[in-house]
Amino acid sequence: MIRLTPQQIEEAIYPVGFYPTKAKNILAICQALLEKFKGSIPDDLDSLLTLRGVGRKTANLVITVAYKKLGICVDTHVHRISNRWGLVKTKTPLETEMALRAILPKKHWVYFNDILVAYGQNLCVPLSPFCSRCKISSFCPQRGVSSRR
Repeated sequence: MIRLTPQQIEEAIYPVGFYPTKAKNILAICQALLEKFKGSIPDDLDSLLTLRGVGRKTANLVITVAYKKLGICVDTHVHRISNRWGLVKTKTPLETEMALRAILPKKHWVYFNDILVAYGQNLCVPLSPFCSRCKISSFCPQRGVSSRR
């Protein structure tokens, strides 16, 4: 990777959003991994967060998927749905992650994101969720929902 140009990486990752920025970050991460971590990807959150462009969601994803360690990946879907359900009352994904760490049994941490991402993309969408199709709508307080289908 380190031998590729930003343009070559951009071409390879073109379908993803913000590909020019991500291409630069990929090169910076590769360089940092070689210089700071002897070519290895760190297995702890704090070290991963030192890498350019790596946020908590990505760092948690790396430690859960690559290293089989506990973590909770909080993306926009997890944040929105956890609040909509009334499971948490938070304003930011970081607050949601910390609140979920406090209340969610550890055995569910790793899978929580996978379940809610698919659910949030297809059913419990940001605007006008499909509550009429939802199997748990009778249990959901639908916080922040002004219109539904």
